[in-house]
Amino acid sequence: MSEPNLPNTTPKRPYLLRAFYEWIVDNGMTPHIMVDARSEQVQVPRQFVKDGSIVLNISMTAANNLMMDNDQVTFNARFGGRSMSIWLPMWSIMAVYARETQDALQFPPEEYAESMAIPAAEVPTPRPSLATVAGAAVSSGDDSASDDGDNDQDETPPSPPKPTKRPALRVVK
Repeated sequence: MSEPNLPNTTPKRPYLLRAFYEWIVDNGMTPHIMVDARSEQVQVPRQFVKDGSIVLNISMTAANNLMMDNDQVTFNARFGGRSMSIWLPMWSIMAVYARETQDALQFPPEEYAESMAIPAAEVPTPRPSLATVAGAAVSSGDDSASDDGDNDQDETPPSPPKPTKRPALRVVK
């Protein structure tokens, strides 16, 4: 079932982020977020960015003055003994997870594709989806379902597309 294409709806990401954060905290676990730090708009300590992303501990003991609204996440934290203000546009949040169990909620990049201020070549490609293969037939139990009546056994099926390299969640201590 496809979702209706409603104009002017607000993105789901800030609501899901806050809800999953609250669930993690209520269960006594440590919330972390994975951030796409390729844009200069994202204010994080650049020396800790690896492969264009950074994982940040946003627990109450690590993040002071944590504020999550519909457009941004802001807080103060210490990195290498130095205090720093962190500012994250909502589109830069890629995932939220519990350190202890690795339970995670990953967000699709498509929701904020037009807002992302990163070079077009670096925008993640949409996730693969199921599609009908041209020339494929559905078998109903008899051999008359094939296109041309031939039953080619020598033909190998096409290999699936290679997945793009996606950032993996890491535990930062």
